[in-house]
Order: sequence, then structure tokens, then C-alpha cells
Amino acid sequence: MDSNSIKILSIRETTFGKISDEMSIEERFQNATLRPILKFQNEKIMHFFKNYLEKRKIAFHKLNIDEKIKIIENSVRKDKQLEILMKGLIIGLFTIEELEIFVQNSNALNKRIVSMLIERLQSQIQLFE
Repeated sequence: MDSNSIKILSIRETTFGKISDEMSIEERFQNATLRPILKFQNEKIMHFFKNYLEKRKIAFHKLNIDEKIKIIENSVRKDKQLEILMKGLIIGLFTIEELEIFVQNSNALNKRIVSMLIERLQSQIQLFE
């Protein structure tokens, strides 16, 4: 493991959830890598999305809860620039070893990242008021 990978791992929390041999590669990666990074980057993710709402002039505070949930999902899934930038907040904290796993399983892991970002934003919807 190179020194950059050691530094990256030192700033992240440990694994979330149980890791077992019966788990798929994607599930292990989610618990060992994605969840700790998402937690570590939470403040930036929230700030980034709040800025996105302001730039797009979305009057989020005027919407009902169902509309807010839909706006979050549609924004992350359909605005490719936003999706790429938000995934960059996550992928940028991968170690070289994690990046290799990600590249080999990119389709499934990209879907997991997007779903986890949406869940995280929706669970903290009150921060966008």
C-alpha cells in the first residue's frame, strides 16, 4: 500500500456493517469503502447540493415533502454534470486498491453510489430549508 493510500485510510472511519465472505464484492465495497467515505464527505455533499439548488433557483422551501424527495432524486439521476461532480467527491477518496475494484465493477458500484447519495440527501432534507 502506498503512502497516499495510508493517508486516505487514516482520515476515514472504519467499516460500517458486517463484512463476510458470503457478501458480494459490491456489498463488501459498499460497507468497507463507500459508507465511510459518504460519512466523511457528508458536510461537503450537503453544501454542494444546497449550492446546486441555489444556482438552479429551485425554491426548495416552497415544495412539499414528496416534491422535495422527487427533486433530489431527479437532480442526482438526470443531471449528469451534478452526478459526475458528486461521484467525484466520493471516488476522489478511493485508495489505488479501491480504485482497481471500482474500475472492475464500475456499473454496479456507480449505481450504488448514486442510490446512496440520493438516500443521504433525502434523509437530511431539512438542511436545505
